[in-house]
Amino acid sequence: MTEHQTIMGEPLIPLPALTPAGLRTAIAQIAPAQLPAFVSHLDQAVEQAAAQSTIAPLLAFLQYWGEFVAIHRYPTRASRLRSLESAADTAESPESLSRLTSEIQQILAEAEREVSG
Repeated sequence: MTEHQTIMGEPLIPLPALTPAGLRTAIAQIAPAQLPAFVSHLDQAVEQAAAQSTIAPLLAFLQYWGEFVAIHRYPTRASRLRSLESAADTAESPESLSRLTSEIQQILAEAEREVSG
C-alpha cells in the first residue's frame, strides 16, 4: 500500500470507466445528490456536440465527471477539498490564499492523473 492510500484510506469504489453509464453508476453510489447536475451537464454536452459537429464537449464532460468521481471516491480527499475551498473564500492574506490554492491545485492534478491513467 502506498503512503497516499494510507493517508486517504481505501476508495469507496473503483475508478469507473469514463463512459456516461460508468460515471452515472459511480455518482449514484458516492454522490447521489449530484445526479441531476450530471444529467443536465450530459444533456448540454450532447447538444453542444451536435451543434458544433465535434466531440469536444463530450470529452470535456467525461473528464470533468471522471475527476469528480476520482476526488469523491475518497471521502477524506473530498472533505479536504471542500475545507480548502471554504478557507480560500475567506483567506485574509495573499500568502494564505496562495498556500490554499496550491493545495487545491494538487488535489485537482492528482484526480486528473488518476483519470488520465
